[in-house]
Formats: sequence, C-alpha cells, structure tokens
Amino acid sequence: MGLGPDFDEFVNSYGTALLRAAYLLTGDHGHAEDLVQTTLMRVARRWRAVRQSPHAYARRVLLNLSRNHWRDRDRRPRVTRDLSPDDAGESTHQGFERIGDRVLLRSALQRLSERQREIVVMRFILDLSVAEIAALLEVPEGSVKSATHRALASLREYLSQPDESITMEVGRAE
Repeated sequence: MGLGPDFDEFVNSYGTALLRAAYLLTGDHGHAEDLVQTTLMRVARRWRAVRQSPHAYARRVLLNLSRNHWRDRDRRPRVTRDLSPDDAGESTHQGFERIGDRVLLRSALQRLSERQREIVVMRFILDLSVAEIAALLEVPEGSVKSATHRALASLREYLSQPDESITMEVGRAE
C-alpha cells in the first residue's frame, strides 16, 4: 500500500497490544486476529487523516468491531474445542501452569458483561486512563470508575471459586 515507515512503525509498536486486547474482548484467537487485521486495514485506509493519533482511532475501530462480534455471535454456529498442548504457544517454555492461569482469567473475563470486559481490557491491557476510556465509550468518568470497581470485584469472586470444568481441562493439558 506504500503508507510509509510511520505506518509500519505504528503496526510494529501497537499491533501486539491490539491483538492482546482483541483476544481478551472476544475470547477467540482466530477471531481476535481477524479483528486486528480489519482494524489495521481501516487505519491504513484513513492513515492520512489519523496519522497524528492512530492509537485512538485503532482502539475505537477495535472496540466497535468487537461489539459487532458479540452481536453477531448468536447467529453463527458455535465451535468448541478442548485445550491441547498446541494451544500453549509461547507459554510452553514458561510451563503449563501459566496456561491454567490464562484459561481461568479468560473464563472469568468472559463472565463479565460486555461493558465491564471492555473497560477492564482498555484499562489494564491497553493501559488507558479513566478519562481516555470515558471519552472512548462516551460515558462519564464516574461510570468508568464504578464499572471498573464492579468488574474487579466480579473477577476476584470468579477467580477465588474457579469452575470445576475449567480445572479439569487444565489437568488434562498437563
């Protein structure tokens, strides 16, 4: 496309963070990769207009695409799979115990409401401030703070009493 080195630098510096956020928003590796690819294509199309603040535009596009994913989710057939050692990816080198932690966290995030999940991902994965999240979601800062508080309380509760089926899956992976 020939957008120049500044677009390449943006993708190299921010692509991994977008992928991590997309995965935590959707809970699916393949769909997260698709969301990031679509996000980067949309950023590329509008590069001249957004080059001064591409991060904000990319976050908005990613958030909107993930919302579309949740709206469309019930229209598509569900695909299920067991956790296998192939799912370990890079964490294989760090041990299978980290896979269990990731599975539990992902499961806990999926139990949150869509808004709470968005706020947690933006706050703690994308490292946005409360003001930035409020502007992105077009809500008051107090709403972001209270939703963060409720989401963290829910996560603590979910993680303190993990679901037995998740524990059994992790047990098979080891």
